[in-house]
Amino acid sequence: MVQGARILKQLIKEVPDFPKPGVSFKDISPLLRSPSALREICDTFEKKVNLSEIELIAGIESRGFILGMLLATHFGKGFIPLRKAGKLPPPVCQKSYSLEYGAATLECQPGQGKILIIDDVLATGGTLQAAIALAQQAGYEVVDVAVLINLKFLNKMKFSDREIISLIEYT
Repeated sequence: MVQGARILKQLIKEVPDFPKPGVSFKDISPLLRSPSALREICDTFEKKVNLSEIELIAGIESRGFILGMLLATHFGKGFIPLRKAGKLPPPVCQKSYSLEYGAATLECQPGQGKILIIDDVLATGGTLQAAIALAQQAGYEVVDVAVLINLKFLNKMKFSDREIISLIEYT
């Protein structure tokens, strides 16, 4: 693990048995309070993502919004919210999916452009897979997918035959 990722990982608080027994929640709130950590996130993603191919950054509700807006602002890109059902005015495209604790539906407004999809945590991959399918259905070209934290012990997910871009990994 590189030094920057080590520093970021130290700022993540482990919350046992949240939101349900047996789950160890990764609380990124302490990391978000650190301006130097936010700069490190931007600097590291800049090294890992080919931003010249990206026109827009799509963030998955809700913590993916925080990272998506941070990166979109820092890199001068537009932002697309991938929201929970019923939060966007029509027209919307939607994709339902299963996740660790039940089922959910994501929505986004139709559009076009080359996008990076970002979220905070990749666990089993259901949310990211739904986000990719939704973005494509809505007319976007998904160029890459990235997460702050990849819980590699829960998934083997790849995008375009590559590892999912991540800054912090738990194996």
